[in-house]
Amino acid sequence: MSDSDANQAPDKAAVKAAAKSEKAARKAKGSVASTRAERRAVKQRDSVKSGKGAKKKKVKEIKFKYRALDDAGKTVSGTEVALSAGAAHVALLARGLQPLQVESKRSLISLEITKKKVPRQDVMNFTRQLAVFMKAGVPIMEALEVIVEETQDKILRLVLEDMVNSLRSGDTFAAAAAAHPEAFPNFYVGILESAELTGNLDLVLNQLADYIDRDIKARGKVTAALIYPAVVAAMSVVTVIVLSVFVLPRFVVFFKSLNAKLPLVTRMLLSSSSFVSKWWYVEIALILLITGSFIAMRRSEGGRGRMDQWQLRLPVIGDLTETAIIERTCRVLASMLRAGVDLPRSMAVTAESANNAVYRTALEKVREVMMQGQGLAEPIAMSGLFPAAARQMFRVGEETGTLDQQLEVAAAYYNRELETKLERATALFEPAIIILMGVVVGFVAVALISAMYGIYNQVKVS
Repeated sequence: MSDSDANQAPDKAAVKAAAKSEKAARKAKGSVASTRAERRAVKQRDSVKSGKGAKKKKVKEIKFKYRALDDAGKTVSGTEVALSAGAAHVALLARGLQPLQVESKRSLISLEITKKKVPRQDVMNFTRQLAVFMKAGVPIMEALEVIVEETQDKILRLVLEDMVNSLRSGDTFAAAAAAHPEAFPNFYVGILESAELTGNLDLVLNQLADYIDRDIKARGKVTAALIYPAVVAAMSVVTVIVLSVFVLPRFVVFFKSLNAKLPLVTRMLLSSSSFVSKWWYVEIALILLITGSFIAMRRSEGGRGRMDQWQLRLPVIGDLTETAIIERTCRVLASMLRAGVDLPRSMAVTAESANNAVYRTALEKVREVMMQGQGLAEPIAMSGLFPAAARQMFRVGEETGTLDQQLEVAAAYYNRELETKLERATALFEPAIIILMGVVVGFVAVALISAMYGIYNQVKVS
């Protein structure tokens, strides 16, 4: 046996021993002690495979873009060079800035068209699991390592693994979460920062999980209410396309073979059908152009602002959008205040969470006026975007010192309002689609039947 074989034999034996201890630790899984034993087994096997004398790779610093609040409450932006987004977050806090957004600068080549996000259901489950571990007194590092092994979503698994590495390098939990906006929104990170300062992380995690759960249920109700009208509308479009492309062209050939004079309604129908079937590539190009223009407008600040204004002015959709934004604003602000986040920071994060350029700009102005000492209820009323009930709850909460409770009541009220308005909109939309479908099919039927009668009369007269 050669010297190299002799050296490899103990290594293989050590790897097998480490694998056996890892397997034993997995069998004992279910307690903190078993988790620690499993982790030690994994480290033992990894150290044997890689070798203790392996050279560490040099970590490259990354340039991050950030938006933050300074001491005066103004929004500032710039770049920060750090080893990770969490480290950049900590560096900004050390400079007296409150980070709102921290993301790495990307080149045009690496820019993604659509960024994948972690499903909110998975974020809620992770939050609840972590709250249970925190309440049981399990260290956060060990809790995250156990949750990583049980996580099925690939994106969330990568996020949690990177968070574990950030914690090992000295970042805080909130800073590690701030590095992943695809999983944790701004209000989530802001609440975590406050929880780390007050030491009630388990309670705050439960509150976050409850908020995400309510948000998921609200979104589910909206989706469920729109499924049937969307299906009916899609079937109407499919019916028109089938009639125009496959059915009516056969009647064109039939009518031409008879050399009969067709009624005006029939000629209009056949002309529209001929246009659709002949110029189909122009129609596809037009659809692609409209879709591309829509996406471009949504990605630009000015275009998004104009589209959000148009959306709020629509008869039924505008009212639904306004109610949904007010409910979300009250819910996010109440959650952050209840978690102990200061009001200026809460208002900044709430403005970011509005998902509407009109409300975002208005809430930012409300925050600026509030920082000048004019309170919260008065600038909210001056914005003109909040109804009387919401303005009254803001005023009562500010005067009595129970703003978080009043906002929670307001959020529940507008959640019920949103459900009622959705039911009404669905009740109006369904018959409208059915009537439109009936008009289209009836027009086709009348055009064909009148043509048949015209041909029959011409043949009878001749």
